[in-house]
Parts: sequence; C-alpha cells; structure tokens
Amino acid sequence: MPVTGPPVTGILLDHADRHTVRVSDTVPHAATPPSLDVAECAVIGVADELKGQIPRGFVVLKAGSDREPGEVEAELVQLVRTRIGAVASLKDVTVVAALPKTRSGKILRKTMRGIADGHDEPIPSTVDDPGVIETLRPVLRRADRTP
Repeated sequence: MPVTGPPVTGILLDHADRHTVRVSDTVPHAATPPSLDVAECAVIGVADELKGQIPRGFVVLKAGSDREPGEVEAELVQLVRTRIGAVASLKDVTVVAALPKTRSGKILRKTMRGIADGHDEPIPSTVDDPGVIETLRPVLRRADRTP
C-alpha cells in the first residue's frame, strides 16, 4: 500500500512492519524546515511485540543550536505525522550528540537496530569512531521511553 500525501524529499531507510502493512520509514530531512536545526538523522525499525516493528528516530542538531531537544523531538514527530500521515507512526525521536558511521559516511542502522533490540552487537571494523556506539548503547536500549 503506497503512502500518499504531499511529496516528501528525504532519505528512505529501513523497512518496518506495521500490522500487515509494509511501510518505508521516511525521514523528511530535506523537507525539514531549517528552524528545526537538524544536521543529521536516522530512523530504525525496532522490535515491537504488538506491531512487529516500530520506528525510532535519532537526530543530531546543527552546531550552535540553542533549541531544547524536547522541542525539536516533538516538532519532528508532528512533522512526520503531518507530511506522511499516521501510518508512519513515528512517536519516538531522540536528539543525540552523534550517529555511528563508517569511514565512508554511512550510518550504521543495522548495528543500531540490533542494540535497540537487545542484542550484543559487535562494533564493525569499518566504524569511524567506536566511542559513538558505546555512548549510544544506553539510549538505544532504553525500552521505557514514551513520547
């Protein structure tokens, strides 16, 4: 079932199963208003007992941003709901200091997803800064976060 609505340019990420509908998580990075101060973002599908997987978003704010993380998180949740629709069901966005990347710049979503699902994921040899993954582990494993 295709997602309809206004066109959103952005990054198509991991697929997440929601009920019986397969939906691509779309982060409207390019469509995000500059006022949100988002420098980078990633969405991963994490295991959910009821829905199969649910999306969790992680954003890095632009250098020098003085916006409150909670304010940006709430605005992004509302933006995705408005532009993509409730079917995206993105309700959990977290502002982080950095996202784990390979030396070539790809975000390590598979590693992030494994950690969030409770697996003891090894740090890939291609990671640019292993400290970023270690810093994110407690954030990714936080199952009690409710928006």
